Amino acid sequence: MFLVQVTRRNISNSVPVASSFGRWYRDFWQPAPANEPPYDHVTQIGDPVLRKKADPVPPEMAKSPEVQYLIKSMVNVMRKFSCVGLAAPQIGISLRILVMEFKEKLKDEYTSAEYKIKEMETLPLTVFINPELKVLNYEKKTFPEACQSVRGYSGEVARYSEVLLRGVDENGSEKELALKGWNARIAQHEMDHLDGIVYTDLMKRNTFTCTCWQAVNEKRGRVSIFFHKKMIN
Repeated sequence: MFLVQVTRRNISNSVPVASSFGRWYRDFWQPAPANEPPYDHVTQIGDPVLRKKADPVPPEMAKSPEVQYLIKSMVNVMRKFSCVGLAAPQIGISLRILVMEFKEKLKDEYTSAEYKIKEMETLPLTVFINPELKVLNYEKKTFPEACQSVRGYSGEVARYSEVLLRGVDENGSEKELALKGWNARIAQHEMDHLDGIVYTDLMKRNTFTCTCWQAVNEKRGRVSIFFHKKMIN
C-alpha cells in the first residue's frame, strides 16, 4: 500500500481489507502511544518518579511474572549503561526493588591504589525486594559519586562504611547481606532512590562537576550528552 505523506488525512491508493479497516482509520486521528515504563533508559532528575517514596511490593507478588519481568528489565538496563546498581524508580516504576552488581572486570578501570582506597570488591548480581538498611559502622567516608539519573555529572558524598541489607530476593526468599566499602556505598545510593532522594541532595555542593568538562573545552563546546548507551560525542 502506498501512502502520500502530506498530512494525517492522507489518502491511500488502495482500500485496506475490512478486518484492518478500523485500525487503519484510527491511525489517522489517534496519537502514537507514548513510551511507557518500565523503560529501557534511565529516568533523569526532574522526573517526579525519582522524588516519590517507592511503594513496597506486596509479599505475595514477589515471584509474580510482573515483578520478575521488572527485575529482568532492571538488570538489562543496569548492564546496558554499565551501572553498578539500579533502583526501580530509575526505569519509571515506583516500587521498592533494587539490583546491584560489581563485576571483576571493573577492576581494570581503576588504578590499584584507587581500587584499594575506595575498598572496592567484586559483588555478584544481587536483587533485593522491599530492602531495609541497617548501619553497621557509623564511620563515614567521602568520595566522588555519580548517577545515571544525573547523567554527565558527579559530586562528593559521605557514606557509612558498613551496612546490612535485609529483604527478599528474586525467588521470594528472605535474605540479608553485609556490605562494606564501595559496595556499602552502592547500597546506600540505591536505597536513597527508593526514598525519593538523589545524591545531589547529599553531596558537598561545591564539588558538583560535569564529568566531561575537559572534552567540552577540547572540542570547543561541540559535545553532546546522550541518554542512551553512548556517553558523549
